[in-house]
Order: sequence, then structure tokens, then C-alpha cells
Amino acid sequence: MSRYSPSALLGVVDLPLAFPFAILQGVLVLGWVLPAAVIPIQALKLLGDAQNVSAFFFGVGFVGLFGALVMPWLVYAMGRRAIFALGAVCIVISSVLLSLDDAVSLIIGTAIRAFGFVCFDVAFEVAIMERVPRRDLARFEPVRMFFMGIGLIIGPWLGIRLSLDLGLWSPFALLAVLTMGVCAYVLRVRLADRPRGAATHGRPPNPLRFIARFLHQPRLRLAWVLAFGRSAWWTMYFIYAPIYCVQSGLGEEWAGIILSAGSAAILLVPLWSRLGQRIGVRALLAIGYITTGLATIVIAAAGLPWLGVTFLLAASVLASVIDAVGNALFLRAVHPHERAEMASVFFTYRETAHMVPPGVLAALLGVFALPVVFLASGTSMVVLCWFTRYIPRRY
Repeated sequence: MSRYSPSALLGVVDLPLAFPFAILQGVLVLGWVLPAAVIPIQALKLLGDAQNVSAFFFGVGFVGLFGALVMPWLVYAMGRRAIFALGAVCIVISSVLLSLDDAVSLIIGTAIRAFGFVCFDVAFEVAIMERVPRRDLARFEPVRMFFMGIGLIIGPWLGIRLSLDLGLWSPFALLAVLTMGVCAYVLRVRLADRPRGAATHGRPPNPLRFIARFLHQPRLRLAWVLAFGRSAWWTMYFIYAPIYCVQSGLGEEWAGIILSAGSAAILLVPLWSRLGQRIGVRALLAIGYITTGLATIVIAAAGLPWLGVTFLLAASVLASVIDAVGNALFLRAVHPHERAEMASVFFTYRETAHMVPPGVLAALLGVFALPVVFLASGTSMVVLCWFTRYIPRRY
């Protein structure tokens, strides 16, 4: 293989499946974020105001959390090939519904879309853990993040541009095509199958059985709370930044631009990682949470739309400081003999973060105007900065 091949340039030439996995997940992320700005704007038009949009996303988040909890049993009962196919079918059905442009189709379609991507997420993670040796994950993750970052940066703007130029149906049609393509490739080359010689696992970990054990470990509780706060901030950003752009008069295209530009901050993660190696994880997270919180609070007080957008983008850059640490706190805190059990509890932070912020903000928006979203979200990040004092100094 040439030294200038993509695998060689990215340092994974000896990991033959790393490049295909990274590309496939990059395509899926592109599909996930294509309607990232379209759906909140569509919901605002059909449901009337930001409070109703918040309640809508709260319900969608509940579906995602339920899907994450039942997915281990579904994988065990159906097998991964069926789970991949189920995810693709769900996303195609949701794409059709979301193209209809009515409130009922929006609600049902978005919920089915969330469940479909949970299917893909879980099945991919299992396949990767079986095919990429643990000792090589440190080399594989940057490659995966690179391709996922490309999708995150391109997708939101492209989705809005397609919807404005071709019609509401177009980003959802592209989403369906991408999803079916990924599913067809995975099934054709048997990436969904258990590798020959891989250990056959018993029943899947049941998160409900291990919650008590998880809660009795302070460092695991801390890792969950901080990860939840990080993910909750990004949930707020992807829902309310487009609404802010529309309600402030900047227009729909700017809604896509601000999500794409904010996602570009992921390219700074290697820089923040190197800074963390110098000053420590504890200091890095404290800086990330306090600065993100303060920048977000300023948005609530910004009187001019362009000033608000400026601080939205600044806050996304500062939030990428937190992303540089990722789930390192959990990986350092969990005992090796119970990684699978504790991971099944820990990763509920993602779906919980998709559900709780819209629920809380729906209640606040029943009393206050849209700026309360940024005030509440920024304040929560400042509070989380205080929690970083409990991170062990040796981190």
C-alpha cells in the first residue's frame, strides 16, 4: 500500500477496518445532522412557539432514552444484522413522514428517527469493539472523529440549503439514501456479523441492575454529571440556536450556518488535548465549563442579533475545550472488571441530555422569553465548573 494512501496518512494502515468504520460513521453523522437546523425551524412553524418546540424535543428525548435502555435486549434477541436493518427502515420511514410538513408527521417522524439512529449507534459500537483491538483504540478514535467532524461541519448548512433550494423533502431524501447505502454496505461485507473466533456473550448488561452499584462510586457519579452537562449544552445549542436565528430576523440559512460553524470547533479538540496534558484534566475542564457558561449567559443579554450570534459561536469554541476530555473521567474511574456493566449505565447520559434540557426549558419558556434558554444553560455550566473541584488532582 502506498505511503500516501489515506490509511497510511492517518496512521491506521495496519488496522484494515479502521478506515471503513470511520467513513461509515462519518456518513451516518452527516445524515444525522442534515436536518439538524431544519427540524427545529419546522417545529417552530408548525407548533407555534419555543415552549411547544421544547415540549416536542422532550418527548423525542424520552423515545431516545427508552431506545437506549431496550437496545441491548433487542440486539440479543434479534442479532446485529437485524438491528442495522431495523435502524435503516426506521430512518427511511421517518424521512417520509418528516417530508409531509404537518405537526403529527413531524412528531412521529422525529421520534422514529431518534430510535433508528440509536439502533445504528449501538450496533456500530459493538462491531468496532470486536474488530478494533483495545490497544489500538487510541489511534482509531482520532480517525473516527476526523470523519465525524466533516459530517458535523457540512451537514447543518447543507440541509438548510437543500430545503431552501429544492424543498423540505430534499434533506430527508438524502438522509434516507445515505442511511440505506450504509446499511447495504454493512450487510454486504458482513461488518454486522460476529468475527470468527470472537467470544459468544451471554445476556446483555441490564443497566437497571447496576444503577445502585454505579451510584455508590463518587467518581463515576461525577463523570456522569459532567458528561451530562456537556451533552446538555450541545442539545441546547442545536435546538435553540436555529430558533434564535429565525426569531431575531437573521433567517433560516443563518440557522444552518451557525450550527455548521459551531460544529467546526471540533477541529480544535487536538489543540485542547495538548493543553490538557500540560495543565491537567481538572484545570482544563474548569476553564471549559466557566468560560462556556459565561459566554452563553452573555447571549441572553445581547440586544443585537449579530452580537448574540458572535457569542453563540464563541461559546461553541469554548465548549470544544470540554469535548477534548471526552469520557476520560469515566474510563479512569471505572474498575476494569466491571467496564461493560458500568458503561451501560454511564452512557445513558447522552439520551438523558437529549430529554431533560428541553423539558426544563419548556417550563421556563412558559413564563419567560427565549433569552431564558441561554441564561439557564449558561448558569448550569458555571455550576458544573464548581463540580470540577472534585476531580482528583492527579488527573
